[in-house]
Amino acid sequence: MSADGLRSGPDEVAERALLARLAAAEPRGVKPLSGLVERLRAAGRLRAVIGPGGEPATGAAAAAVGRTTIAGIAYDSRRVRPGCCFVAVPGLHADGHAFVGAAVGAGAGVLVVERPGPPGDVAPAIQLVVDRSQLALATVAAWWYGDPAATLGVVGITGTDGKTTTAGMAVAAMEAAGVRTGLVSTAELKIGGVRAASLAHVTTPEAPELQRTLRAIRAAGDVAAIVESTSHGLALERVGEIPYDVAILTNLTHEHLEFHGTFEAYRAAKRSLFERLGTGGVGSGGAGSAIGDAATTSATGAGSRVRTQKPATLPGGRPWPRGGIVNADDPNAAVFAAATRDAGATLLTYGAAATSDVRATDIAETGDGLVAMVTTPRGSGTLRLSLLGRFNVHNALAVVALGELLELDPALVLAGLAGFRGTRGRMERIDHGQPFALIVDYAHTPASLATVLDDLARLVGPGGGRIAVFGSAGERDVAKRSLQGRVAGERCRLVIATDEDPRGEDSMAILEQIAEGAEAAGLRRGDDLQLIPDRRAAIATAIARARAGDVVLLAGKGHERSILYAETDVPWDERRVAEECLAAAGYG
Repeated sequence: MSADGLRSGPDEVAERALLARLAAAEPRGVKPLSGLVERLRAAGRLRAVIGPGGEPATGAAAAAVGRTTIAGIAYDSRRVRPGCCFVAVPGLHADGHAFVGAAVGAGAGVLVVERPGPPGDVAPAIQLVVDRSQLALATVAAWWYGDPAATLGVVGITGTDGKTTTAGMAVAAMEAAGVRTGLVSTAELKIGGVRAASLAHVTTPEAPELQRTLRAIRAAGDVAAIVESTSHGLALERVGEIPYDVAILTNLTHEHLEFHGTFEAYRAAKRSLFERLGTGGVGSGGAGSAIGDAATTSATGAGSRVRTQKPATLPGGRPWPRGGIVNADDPNAAVFAAATRDAGATLLTYGAAATSDVRATDIAETGDGLVAMVTTPRGSGTLRLSLLGRFNVHNALAVVALGELLELDPALVLAGLAGFRGTRGRMERIDHGQPFALIVDYAHTPASLATVLDDLARLVGPGGGRIAVFGSAGERDVAKRSLQGRVAGERCRLVIATDEDPRGEDSMAILEQIAEGAEAAGLRRGDDLQLIPDRRAAIATAIARARAGDVVLLAGKGHERSILYAETDVPWDERRVAEECLAAAGYG
């Protein structure tokens, strides 16, 4: 990597081009505060406006406040510049209200707060008091960046696993069918013709970054955007004010309970994506209730704005439909199907079930991937994928269903899927001439780890077995750690537990929790179960112990650019480290 954290070579060129497009999307000039005040009031967020002297802004004072101009927005006081509006957001580790003084000192003229500060501490700033600043941030961002999603066809993809690959497939299929499409995903960003790895360590960016990216996508001439929409992004309203046209569910399993509290709340956050398809709401509102309870409030919430008609930018000048695409094979399918119907949107299902609208049969592996027969409401065809993992047929079915909803040419959709070569860090095979298979994948939940390991069993040669190298994130779902250990222990001849992102937790404590599950499955510490916090050393150990016919899976990091510790982020590239370890072992 270069000194500023970018990958070297062609990757760095693409990343710098992407950063340039994002920088160009930042609005120039100023906007009057009156527009933001009205927007927050319409969204039902605004509680009070306090003038520079600490007095309520009414009458002539309100008019004067409205004439104040804003030159930018920020939710990090270190990024405030003169004339900015600073949004004080309470977070997990720090409360933005503690930094309003620093923001004013850096030149912030307007503060969006839940609790007004004493005039002496924040003078001469104007304070907009809101009910929840995390939700207001989405409204502020959409206003500042000019609501770019209002003129884009927006496809949101949610689910526990498969979002990133499905998003990449969707871009390939839509562009093959003549729809210029941008991408915001865990692994990649695509803006116009520029595509590069995502620089963030989160799937759904905070609202300002997301709105700026959508503005850049629109400016590049794209007419659609594929947006990975996580439960965090939905519950925290990072995606607030985005008028989604299509919602896709991949699947739903155990994940992120440290954040949501219960599976029901986790599911409700995902469900809110489908609720946003309703014609009566694009505002940021009720999804925030999906943190820690069953989230009974609709995502459209009070103060929602009625969605406007989008440009007819589909082939043939057709308008964008509203639709929900649901994995019929998932146990939670009925919940998402009901949300789609309640939103007044078209429902399409996909899967192996005979009742699915889009169905795959006769799935087979080929020398270079997968093949299946696909049946849709408009006919049938042959699906070909140049990917490992039979589960990728399900991901592709979601995209075929998307093509059906948008009435794209079925042959072009299938051609786009056939040409898709995968996403970095997703079932990525590394071959340096070694006598065993080496796979890098992002699997980091018990269900995805089981799915990948089961699928890789087909690659095991005579005398071989499976080796898994993985960890579990710190300050995240604790319950899944022993489950991951058991899943791997039941399937592998060797399990090596290692660091994923320990954050502020003790690395060995996390590995011990993984080991509990592996030992329950019959593995023995120091023999077929190793605890090695240093991830590079863990990978080197797996390669050293691999034999002919083995399949070595490096799981959990995939595309990610760093390993997060309490005090530092260590630069990381799983593929590059694996290649270096192979070379050190004499391969390639």
